[in-house]
Amino acid sequence: MAENVGQVTDGDFQAQVLDAEVPVLIDFWAEWCGPCRAVAPIVEEIADDNAGKVKVYKLNTDQNPETTRKYAVMSIPTLMLFKNGQIAEKIIGYMPKAQLWKRLEQHVKQ
Repeated sequence: MAENVGQVTDGDFQAQVLDAEVPVLIDFWAEWCGPCRAVAPIVEEIADDNAGKVKVYKLNTDQNPETTRKYAVMSIPTLMLFKNGQIAEKIIGYMPKAQLWKRLEQHVKQ
């Protein structure tokens, strides 16, 4: 995993994501999910390219059912960008980096 991508759990979601002072991108994923593995390097590149502007975490849906249910994640990969504790953008499924960043960049301070 890239050094700019962390792990978040049901237990620390509030502190790490909802209370964060910068936008936070969450990658909802599972070990068995092929498309999740395909999007992971893109998420890591976005994290590395935007270190300091956005925090990036992965949340394993199998190990964190409470947060998965709370945000109605029905299909993975699902990416959610939180800003000021609210969902600012939600992306379901694989998306190429340029297209994904175009959806996210408006929410991230340049």
